[in-house]
Amino acid sequence: MEKTSALLVGVGGQGAILAAKVLVNGLMQKGFDVKMSEVHGMSQRGGSVSTQVHWGKKVYSPVIGEGAADIILAFEKMEAVRYAKFLKPAGVAVINDYEMPSSTIAAGLCEYPQGCLEAMQKNFKCYPLDAAKIALELGSAKCMNIVLFGAMTYALQMNNIDWEKIIAETVPKKFLELNLKAYRAGYKAAAESNRGPQ
Repeated sequence: MEKTSALLVGVGGQGAILAAKVLVNGLMQKGFDVKMSEVHGMSQRGGSVSTQVHWGKKVYSPVIGEGAADIILAFEKMEAVRYAKFLKPAGVAVINDYEMPSSTIAAGLCEYPQGCLEAMQKNFKCYPLDAAKIALELGSAKCMNIVLFGAMTYALQMNNIDWEKIIAETVPKKFLELNLKAYRAGYKAAAESNRGPQ
């Protein structure tokens, strides 16, 4: 694949931007030309957040158009549906089976939509996992983003990069062991999801 595009989407405060930075650092060390763009929206108020990462031999723009993303990493399942139009028909979605109501839902202005995960599975190859549950079992919900990142590296088969080394260089030292466990758990969860029914 000459160029690859990833869209990381979630709700403000979930750690999508840190996960994107780990991805970018690893790709740059491998020698790829990498472009990254962040859209924060109302991230401080539980609004939608998206980060676009585009890499290859030569990349001119970080912008991913509709139907152009190779993978969506969704930190929240409603966000997967919100950004589904950007995914290629043959694209892959790694989806956190987790509900984090947006500010409008929390305010009672609308209801959380049902069937988000099922809708994605009808149209795309999906790797669903409960990253929040995995993170809590490891000791902290704060490593949920790295659990999801591990699942993404499995889905993209990006085994030619030493991601544990990149994580060690990117995350604060006091959280390193937790994040390494989170990465391995996410990778394993995606591998097990891949063996199950799609």
